[in-house]
Amino acid sequence: LFPLRLNEFMSINNVETFAGHFNIEQCYTSNVDAALWFDFGAKANGRSTLESMRVTAVTRADTIELGKQGRPIDVMQAPIRLIATRWLYDRATRTLFSSDLFTHVWRERAEGPWIVTDDDDTTTTRELRSFMLNTRYWWLEGAPTDSIRRGIADVFEKYDVETIAPGYGCVLRGRKVVARHYKMLDEFLKACDKSVAVSRYVSRDEER
Repeated sequence: LFPLRLNEFMSINNVETFAGHFNIEQCYTSNVDAALWFDFGAKANGRSTLESMRVTAVTRADTIELGKQGRPIDVMQAPIRLIATRWLYDRATRTLFSSDLFTHVWRERAEGPWIVTDDDDTTTTRELRSFMLNTRYWWLEGAPTDSIRRGIADVFEKYDVETIAPGYGCVLRGRKVVARHYKMLDEFLKACDKSVAVSRYVSRDEER
């Protein structure tokens, strides 16, 4: 288990629930004191949460190895974030775990399907923009986004991404789908930069 947005686990503490349900042996965190947040007396397989799994702190960009075969997972700081956030890249499946970015594709029904492929990729740049500016990234319009764009570009230049698995919303699968959504995101960020957009007060009920 690797909580990508550690602050959410501080307050919600889903770690013990996951540990009990999935029989987790190892938890990676981005804070050396995170273990203190994980054990509120819950039991997983008859033992306390901390006794049931090892907790390893990963405090910077690094590579962790999973399982007996040493499957490499690259860990990096998210190039865009509000709080301490990590991204992961699984070399074996070419999957980027992007936490709360690339979360802009949703389905009308809970049944999904929650995987986007080239056959049903209908999201537009306008829809992506509306989602970003009406959710947690409302502040991007008029912000200095050049450095954010460079940070995201560095990730896609370094890693061969075939699937994007965000923390919520649909999984984006296939090279064409990944390339298309990355391009739409980059165009949106470019249009938001302070050199071409003005930061302004946004009223509570305004929808962009």
